[in-house]
Amino acid sequence: MDKKNAQETLKKVLKSRITKHVSLAVAIFLVILLLSQYMLSCITKHGKELEVPDLTNITVSEAVQIAEESGLRVEIGDSVYIRRLGRGLVYSQNPPAGGKVKKGRRIILTINAVSPKKVGVPNLVGFSLRQAKAELQSRGLTLGKLTYVKDIATNNVLKQLWRGRVVEPGTSVETLSRIDLVLGLNPEENSTTIPNVVGLKYLRAVDVVHDYSLNVKRLVFDKGIKDYADSLDAVVYRQVPSGVGESGIAVHANMGDEVTLYLRKEATE
Repeated sequence: MDKKNAQETLKKVLKSRITKHVSLAVAIFLVILLLSQYMLSCITKHGKELEVPDLTNITVSEAVQIAEESGLRVEIGDSVYIRRLGRGLVYSQNPPAGGKVKKGRRIILTINAVSPKKVGVPNLVGFSLRQAKAELQSRGLTLGKLTYVKDIATNNVLKQLWRGRVVEPGTSVETLSRIDLVLGLNPEENSTTIPNVVGLKYLRAVDVVHDYSLNVKRLVFDKGIKDYADSLDAVVYRQVPSGVGESGIAVHANMGDEVTLYLRKEATE
């Protein structure tokens, strides 16, 4: 083999080795990059919030299955008695459907009992509206009408009423009884906005209206709503007044004002 051929052979060998080394380095780099992206994705998803599914108006076993599939847990916290609702079905849940929670969060269920149940009315005087609402829900009672009177502290509970009369703490009433509240209203803090509840289910829509210190004037169900179970699945498709003005800006109202909700089985796009 002459000198020229030997040099060419050496160049080919070196070129081949360099090519292999470069290819190996690129492959290792790609593997490291893919592993890094995978690990980053796992770390990011670890703290990801999940949307709470709607577990109302179904059996507890169905609720458990849906919750587990969503990465959540359920626990029966209380029961109420509703003659028009199927026995053992889930009446309400906390947190409500649509809320954002961490993986593994417990969803507390209130189910419909087999027979009537009574509870004692809590002492809500001095509570804020938010505190009173939470206390009523924990007892299986329903927040009724909000009446505002002039006072130094807005949304401070001054009186609690049942069937139009002041009700003493500890009075035994059936679960889901409506407890009306008389609340304070500072003239300088009497404004609120009307929430847009179109697309929300019946109970959740009412809940949101109360959160904004407003009352539900009337519930108008379409003819397709045959019974109470249907009403729990009914969705708001219209509200008066609307929650958004013509310019897309939120509509303002006075605390205690009323909103009428129109509901049907399914929301129409």
